[in-house]
Amino acid sequence: MKAVVYERYGSPEVLRLVEIAKPTPKDNEVLVRVRATTVTKGDVRMRSFTVPRAQWIPARLYLGIRKPRRPILGMELAGDIEAVGSNVTRFKVGDPVFASTFEVSFGGYAEYTCMPEDGQIVLKPDQVSYGEAAAVVGGGMTALRCLKKANIQPGQTVLIYGASGAVGTNAVQLAHHWGAVVTGVCSTANLDLVRGLGADQVIDYTREDFTQLGDTYDVIFDAVAKFPPARAKKALKPAGIYLNVHKDSDERGGRSVRNEALLALKDLLEAGTLKTVIDRTYPLEQIVEAHRYVDQGHKKGNVVITVA
Repeated sequence: MKAVVYERYGSPEVLRLVEIAKPTPKDNEVLVRVRATTVTKGDVRMRSFTVPRAQWIPARLYLGIRKPRRPILGMELAGDIEAVGSNVTRFKVGDPVFASTFEVSFGGYAEYTCMPEDGQIVLKPDQVSYGEAAAVVGGGMTALRCLKKANIQPGQTVLIYGASGAVGTNAVQLAHHWGAVVTGVCSTANLDLVRGLGADQVIDYTREDFTQLGDTYDVIFDAVAKFPPARAKKALKPAGIYLNVHKDSDERGGRSVRNEALLALKDLLEAGTLKTVIDRTYPLEQIVEAHRYVDQGHKKGNVVITVA
């Protein structure tokens, strides 16, 4: 089968399309024929090993000290069940699914991958494309985990900084769905996009500093971790809650809680409440070009890779 591998850290050019053996599912696993995956910020950080200094040692131990321990990237995917292990009861051959590969050492950049039946994998809604399903996983689950900590109530004011990114586009829609009055902060080019996702107000960060406009918020969520926290907190109401994507996206409660989050996204997709924002789509053969684009730091929503 075809797969994209990297055997050293570096620029997008370290990624290579190669032929490797097709995996065989264990008794408790399903074999997924991957139809779509994505290029996320996480993928490019792992490829280039650009991690915060404080996380350098644990990241090296996890990813590989001298070279990558997990040579196939791809943190989210959508596809079809190609085969099932002898003990699998939750899925059958032919089922369309979407999944997070974070717990299984990634692997979305390949034509096939195996996942445990009880992993972060659920049935794909029929009305959602493979690309849309794959792209909602990382940003959607991150936005959901972070915003759940604020327990947003109808009528509360919520500001999303970085509202046009993979996490931000989902956060705007979730906050709007929960009845909040949403302010999105983004660049000039993305004002209409964010407004169309349900933001009641949009602020162009290239022209205005939201902390200087006199408004205060019940919740401020920095979905890109680029705005100084101390400054952001000045725009909070006295009992307001500040959230940061790097510090508040931790997963607590084990696999069952994470699976519940993925099922919640499935329900929102089926209801049409949540829509995936896709900036660009590339075939697997152009994975280098896709990584180059994401490296620029200006993608809107998600970049999708079609595998089959």
